[in-house]
Amino acid sequence: MPRTVARKRKLRPLNCWEYKQCGRGPGNEPTCPAATDVRADGVHGGVNGGRVCWAIAGTMCGGRQQGTYAVKLETCMRCDFYQLVLREERAEPCDSLRKLNRRR
Repeated sequence: MPRTVARKRKLRPLNCWEYKQCGRGPGNEPTCPAATDVRADGVHGGVNGGRVCWAIAGTMCGGRQQGTYAVKLETCMRCDFYQLVLREERAEPCDSLRKLNRRR
């Protein structure tokens, strides 16, 4: 899978729906809550919650709706996309939540 969307201009990081190719991104039905959560727009360079899907309640992953952050965190920590974002951002798991909470 491609890691970034390349253009002549600067590369931008992939959002979860692009990386996972799940078809639940903005404008698709059904749409994942990560694709519509505008509070998270721009966190880690993503569109809406596309780069912090683990912090968004009710995301669709693995074909099933996930629960709250506290319930799904263990599963998300094993996710290849979650690990990719942490590596790309050189972040700690708590960094995403701090960035998201500053926007609320």
